[in-house]
Amino acid sequence: MSGKLIIICAPSGAGKTTIVRHILENIPGIEFSVSATNRAQRHNEVNGVDYYFIDTESFTRKIAGDEFLEWEEVYPGTFYGTLKNEIDRIWNRGNHVIFDVDVEGGLNIKRHFGERALLVFVRPPSIEVLKERLLARATETEKSYNTRVAKAEREMEFEKFADYVLINDQLQQTLPEAIKMTENFLFKEV
Repeated sequence: MSGKLIIICAPSGAGKTTIVRHILENIPGIEFSVSATNRAQRHNEVNGVDYYFIDTESFTRKIAGDEFLEWEEVYPGTFYGTLKNEIDRIWNRGNHVIFDVDVEGGLNIKRHFGERALLVFVRPPSIEVLKERLLARATETEKSYNTRVAKAEREMEFEKFADYVLINDQLQQTLPEAIKMTENFLFKEV
């Protein structure tokens, strides 16, 4: 188990999923860590690919059984977490792990793995741009939109804890920078 971990975290709507997918498509030997959640599955999501969708009772049972590397109640009643066996599964296949996680989850993973992990904070150019991106997704109710925006405003303060801040203003510039940053981390000695 000599793999490394790339933790991509950001406020919702900053573009972290697009960046993670680009890294996965362009750098061999990296595998996506599928997070678990108890939230409802969206129409375009696949269980076991985008998330492990589990009910609240199962999620809390796994918390009590210490089966999570990290977990958080991101929104009231909505849990997300990284199962320990997910990391083992990826490392046993000889791959590095990449995460697409909430800011708090990313900080927890970084604390646990230290120098074996690269914590990348993806920052939108402004809160106004982030709001536009969330609206353009058309996946939010007015209440969930307002909750995500308020949370994003708090999360922007966490960028100072990141190993690398990736400003996602123009995607055609951000994606090559993400590749370079990832390769530099993976191929240096720890």
